Amino acid sequence: MDYKAVLWYVGVMLLLLSSLMVVSGIIALVMPGDDSAESLFFAAFLTLIVGLFPLMFVKRGNHKMTSKEGNFIVVVLWLTSCLFGAFPFLFYGGPFSVINSLFESVSGFTTTGASILEDVESLPAGLQFWRISTAWVGGMGVVTLFSMLVVRGMDQSVLYGAELSSVATRTVHEKKASFAKQMLVTYITLTLVTFFSLKLSGMRWFDSAVNAMSTCSTCGFSTRSDSIGAWNNPAAEWILIFAMLAAGINFVYVFLTFVKGSRRNVFKSEISRTFLSLVGIAVLIIFIDLVVNGAPFGFGTLRKAAFQVVSLSTTTGFATADTTNWPYLCMGVLLVCSIVCGCSGSTSGGIKVDRLVLSVKGLGRNIMDILHPGVVVSVKVDGQIKSDKQVSDAYAYFFIYFMLLIVFAIVNIIMGMDATSGFTASVACIGNVGPGFGEIGSMSNYAHLPVAVKFSNMFEMILGRLEIYPIVSLLASFRRASS
Repeated sequence: MDYKAVLWYVGVMLLLLSSLMVVSGIIALVMPGDDSAESLFFAAFLTLIVGLFPLMFVKRGNHKMTSKEGNFIVVVLWLTSCLFGAFPFLFYGGPFSVINSLFESVSGFTTTGASILEDVESLPAGLQFWRISTAWVGGMGVVTLFSMLVVRGMDQSVLYGAELSSVATRTVHEKKASFAKQMLVTYITLTLVTFFSLKLSGMRWFDSAVNAMSTCSTCGFSTRSDSIGAWNNPAAEWILIFAMLAAGINFVYVFLTFVKGSRRNVFKSEISRTFLSLVGIAVLIIFIDLVVNGAPFGFGTLRKAAFQVVSLSTTTGFATADTTNWPYLCMGVLLVCSIVCGCSGSTSGGIKVDRLVLSVKGLGRNIMDILHPGVVVSVKVDGQIKSDKQVSDAYAYFFIYFMLLIVFAIVNIIMGMDATSGFTASVACIGNVGPGFGEIGSMSNYAHLPVAVKFSNMFEMILGRLEIYPIVSLLASFRRASS
């Protein structure tokens, strides 16, 4: 392991974070009555000093990065970003204790959107912008954005491979470098389109910018404690429904559809069609269940059902209603949405529809093998034959994901959460969804949870955002090194 190279990458990453803190500090200076500028600039200065230190004494060199080193660097850069990202909150004080500052930072970078803030409106604009900046950077991928700016050649491909899901790149048959560039173009374009659309719907500039960044990163941080429901703006809600759907689809397919006009588009992708179909079915079930239980039959109820389904299916976590008070069938459907979620290559978390489709087709093949032993059946997704290893990888990910989900749910319950809250908190954290049910529902927050539960939830968020394997691989390498 070339630890000098690791230090060099950490140093450059901290310089980039410092520059974002400065931008947030400038916003604090120009916003009337904003008292967060001092905290942001001090955090930027400290981050800059720490970042410059390794760059002054360490040279990157010409060492060729291995996949093991790439994996290590990805994990280290994510942990470093979360740690230093907590500084602006910590220096500001107020509701931000050490653990709360770290929780808000981890939740932002992992785009989970679970917050410890009970009064979001009281947070100054500069700190609000820093809060959403962590999510917007994390949505694209801390290391992917970083690599595009400062890394070239094979090292860039190794870092992309360590952070980007191989499921996503195989789905669209693109090289990792071109895949990442197309993702970035789509990400920026979608954010700008959402921003201007929200402004036209009547939101003020700052709210439009923050909510657009939150939507496209599928984070769910908002400028109001009551989330999107605080505006009571049907036009904005429909805009966000379509923007969240776009953010939940593989960005390369969105790019090929709306930028290139390619035949290889969203509507011809089996994965995208499956995702949109599942969302449509979930909306229909919840709409009917709400009407049966007394909600008015009309577009208002349909919009409410669609907003919550799309929000949780894409792991955005915005809310226009307190879903904890909804009928049990609605909560059950929303819970399933929070587990499966969007497509690989999007900013959403969860298991991903790609793995669901691959696993279901793999099970279908296994059943056919039992019923018709002499028949050779291939597993095809989007016309491409999938290998046995790819199918078994999907099975393995399902198994590990659910095992971790259950383990962390048990930890939550042992530490004092009720069964509903403890289980859904685990679902929300490992899937980077944000809200669950019970005491951490769509109109609640994580402020009241014990310190030990917050630490557990933070670890689960990072596991989910990095799709488990990089963290597991790193822990395994440490174990081998110590044995």
